[in-house]
Amino acid sequence: MKLLYLIVPLAPLIGAIIAGLFSKTVGRSGAHWVTILGVTVSFIASLLIFRDVMAGHTFNGDVYTWLESGGLKLSIGFLIDPLTAVMMIVVSFVSLMVHIYTIGYMAHDEENWPADSRAGTNSYQRFFAYISLFTFSMLMLVMSNNFVQLFFGWEAVGLVSYLLIGFWSVRPSAVYANLKAFLVNRVGDFGFLLGIGLVAAYAGSLDYATVFGKAKDLAAMTEAVTGWPLITAICIGLFIGAMGKSAQFPLHVWLPDSMEGPTPISALIHAATMVTAGIFMVSRMSPLFELSNTALSMVIVVGAITTLFMALIAIVQTDIKRVVAYSTLSQLGYMTMALGASAYSAAIFHLMTHAFFKAVLFLGAGSVIIAMHHEQDMRKMGGLRKYMPITYATVLIGALANAGLPPFAGFFSKDSIIEAVHLANVPGAGFAYFCALAAVFVGGLYSFRLVFFAFHGKERFREAHGHGEHGHGHGHGAVHEPHESPKVVTVPLILLAIPAIASGWVIGTMLYGGWFGNAIFIDSAAHPGMATMAEEFHGVMAMIAHGVTTLPFWLAIAGAGLAGYLYLVRPELPAVIKRKSGILATILEKKYGFDEFNEWFFAGGARAIGRLLWKGGDQTLIDGVAVNGSARLVGWFASAVRLIQSGYIYQYAFSMIIGVFVLLTLWMNRA
Repeated sequence: MKLLYLIVPLAPLIGAIIAGLFSKTVGRSGAHWVTILGVTVSFIASLLIFRDVMAGHTFNGDVYTWLESGGLKLSIGFLIDPLTAVMMIVVSFVSLMVHIYTIGYMAHDEENWPADSRAGTNSYQRFFAYISLFTFSMLMLVMSNNFVQLFFGWEAVGLVSYLLIGFWSVRPSAVYANLKAFLVNRVGDFGFLLGIGLVAAYAGSLDYATVFGKAKDLAAMTEAVTGWPLITAICIGLFIGAMGKSAQFPLHVWLPDSMEGPTPISALIHAATMVTAGIFMVSRMSPLFELSNTALSMVIVVGAITTLFMALIAIVQTDIKRVVAYSTLSQLGYMTMALGASAYSAAIFHLMTHAFFKAVLFLGAGSVIIAMHHEQDMRKMGGLRKYMPITYATVLIGALANAGLPPFAGFFSKDSIIEAVHLANVPGAGFAYFCALAAVFVGGLYSFRLVFFAFHGKERFREAHGHGEHGHGHGHGAVHEPHESPKVVTVPLILLAIPAIASGWVIGTMLYGGWFGNAIFIDSAAHPGMATMAEEFHGVMAMIAHGVTTLPFWLAIAGAGLAGYLYLVRPELPAVIKRKSGILATILEKKYGFDEFNEWFFAGGARAIGRLLWKGGDQTLIDGVAVNGSARLVGWFASAVRLIQSGYIYQYAFSMIIGVFVLLTLWMNRA
């Protein structure tokens, strides 16, 4: 089986190498076929491993030792258990659908590059190489059995996301977005690295099993410098890393701007891979987090803030991709709240269902963008339902699942999280429960706002098109008749819509059937929420029947109903509400001012420091004192010496007399 484990990450890597390094040889069709084949092999191998894990077989071992130093071993290894198996299936399947979809979406990518741009050469092949490399990096992350490999995959997905977000590098907005993503993630990664460093220093190992075996010993220690409980310091450091990668408040600012990349990578980053890495990592570290209520409290509060406040921003966005992006932030907040409530299995369950319905929404948005000739502004859409029936149906399924309505997948996972938060007994759980309920209403509103705004109502695209919201070529000035996307786009949408409906039906096995086994640890005595929920679970149909009588269901219905009233019955009202909301609407449109604050404080501070170093350091100290000052000193000394070295004998004689006088004076003083 070890060979099969190796095939899973290496197949996409081989495809990426061939498509990237031999782009001219393989050509456009060769690039997409070789990468799709690699991801297909990875998906099939993941299915075989999943079946083997279901039979009760697991694996934890090294395949390569990199180095050993002072008893600390750094190695490459795999941990194959139910948690890994679920992540492998989700990552490889969504990635495969994105690869296929990309053939249609990027078919005319040369239009996005200036005619004389060298960067546009082989851009199609390069894109496929990047997304295949991205898949390899994520698989290495989820399959790791030690912190070294985890960190390698962690940084690799960050690096490749930088390349993909800024793929259209001739656009200044794309270059700004990928730099922003890279820098914000470095902030989170600093905390992540500190957490790993503390583990290495006090546990003496970076192997998961060894560290988890010493978890209780670590909980009894304090950090030498600060005096903090060591386990809390480790968990908070690790969670700061998760905040960056999974875009939690206040390190969320990079994710909406990452929409500057092509839509396929928006789906890949936001659905099943990069942003879920933090959720997976905290779930994997459950034996550590269960020993620190302080860390769990921080996790649940941060998740709650992200859930509600990012959902509110989604209701004022007009860019179709940014609506889905802020929806992703809100859903990631739900997962994070579940982690803080010690409902790790519920977080992974929502990670799985969210991967499917969010991929549908992103790829559906991309299908609309194709039909609208790269227009992303929903104010220039409307009435698309009859022109794009397949896209409309799949987006509607995604919206229903995102809103958490039964029997769609999002209902089962979201309701489980809300109940787990309600039963949680960590500080901040009450605040988190309020945010979770409020976000259900807002989620229903923004989900159906997208559907009604883009697919129903007046056909606003018949009006003369201007430029898109970002001013980089969206819209072409003429009226274009929308049309359904080609099969290479719609087939992945249909295949993803199926699990967006049905994947939630495995809740009995995944949450209450002991599926995760020892892969996830919960201290049931201290955190009995999941055990209580297991006692109250009586099957899928019973959960649906009970769900329609609960507050979350009716809040979601109320949000959807309000969206219908505002965008179907009274479409003139949103503008009136916005005008009368005044400062509130401005706050949401400004995204709470985080971008402006970061631009003023961090970017402005960096510029001020740079200016100080330039003026005070470079110009004054280096140029003024070191370079020019030394030159002036040498010039002054030379001018003084020139007075003595004149060539006149009487001056030399006088100098000799003075010298003799000085020497005699010194000698007599000593005597």
